[in-house]
Parts: sequence; structure tokens; C-alpha cells
Amino acid sequence: MTVDTGDFTTWLRDFEGAALLRDVWGDPDWRLGARLDAALVRSIQRFQVGEEGDGAALTAKAEQAGDPVYADAVRLFVAEEQEHARLLRRLLEAAGAETIPGHWSDAVFARLRRLLGLRTELMVLMVAEVVALAYYRALRDGARDLLASEVAGRILADELRHVPFHCERLWRAFLGFSGPSRTVVAALWWLVLAGAVTVVVIGHGHALRGVGVSRSAFACDAMERFRAVVTDVMSR
Repeated sequence: MTVDTGDFTTWLRDFEGAALLRDVWGDPDWRLGARLDAALVRSIQRFQVGEEGDGAALTAKAEQAGDPVYADAVRLFVAEEQEHARLLRRLLEAAGAETIPGHWSDAVFARLRRLLGLRTELMVLMVAEVVALAYYRALRDGARDLLASEVAGRILADELRHVPFHCERLWRAFLGFSGPSRTVVAALWWLVLAGAVTVVVIGHGHALRGVGVSRSAFACDAMERFRAVVTDVMSR
């Protein structure tokens, strides 16, 4: 279904500006190397898999939405996610570790995203983005390794822009929904978030403790961020 997405020119310029800044900054100094404990290596490997992907399904759905400017912005968003995967891959290499070919949690999220149209894909993607915000903030602030902290900070800066970008599109997608319909959708959305947070706190708990964040603190951070997202999309 084609929905009026409005003017996304500002978002397109924002992504273009971020790309120019990355060219100016260049890469972190990989020669520093990285010292990461085994739990953090395993954790980063799983998040690296989540950032990987060509974004073909999302790009195709964005093109079908009927706004070429929005579609161009989505392509640049996908490029940023691929850049995150590259940064995490280089960080693992600097720590003497390898990437992994896949993980079941990423496969589940990929299937959920592709079940229906653009709106559903963005809602599932937004859950991953919110979890990523909490994760990369914890890694940036708590990692004892300077290179890991810098990589996490760069990714976090992008993710902080991604969330309002997707919120804008989702807000427009739900304009025609009644109040009760929004309530039902929001409840289901919260269930997906709860599942994602549970997977992270169980599977990444040791790594989170290593950067000074408890499982409960991580869950609270993610839920607070998600509450703001749901409010922005459903109740703006």
C-alpha cells in the first residue's frame, strides 16, 4: 500500500552530510589494537551479524512507498548500517578475533521484518535500533578499551539519528488508525521489544557486566527509550 510519506528532503540531506563527515574523519586508528575479554568478543560478534546485510528487502519496500526522496534516504540508512558492520569487523580484527557467519537471533528478526510490508519491517527494525542504542551507549561509556569505545561512539551517533528518522515514517503510516487500533498495535510492539530485550540480557549478560551495566539497568534503559518511540509514533 502506498502511503504519503511527506517531505523527507531534510532527512536525505542529513544522511548525505553524515557521509561527508565520515569521509573527513576517516577511520579510527586500528593500529592501536584492541583488548577485549572473551564475553565482549562474543557479544560484538553477534551485533556485527545484526548490522550486516544488503538491506534489499527494506530498500524495495521503500521504493514501493511512492516517495523517491524517502527511498534515497533509506538507501543511505542501509549504507550506514553496513558501515557499522565494517567498523565492528575491523574492531574484532584489531582484537585478534573473527566475525561469525550468523546467529539465530538475527535470523529470527530478519524473518519478522519481512513478514508484511514496509510498516511492519520498520516496526521490527525500530526494536533492534532501540536495543542497539542501549548497547552501544553501554559499550561506549564502559569499555576499558579506547578503540572499542570510539567505535561504539561512532555507531551510537548514527543510531541516535536513525530512530527519529524511522519514527517520522511510522508516525505518518499510522495517521489513519483509530485509537483502539493504535493501542492493540502498541501492545504487540511492546511484546516484540520485550522478547528482544530478554534475548540480549540473557545472551549478552556477561559482556554487559564487563562494561559496568547490569541486566536490569540495560532492560530499563531500552524500555525507557522504547516508551519514547511508541509515544512519538502513536501519540504525537
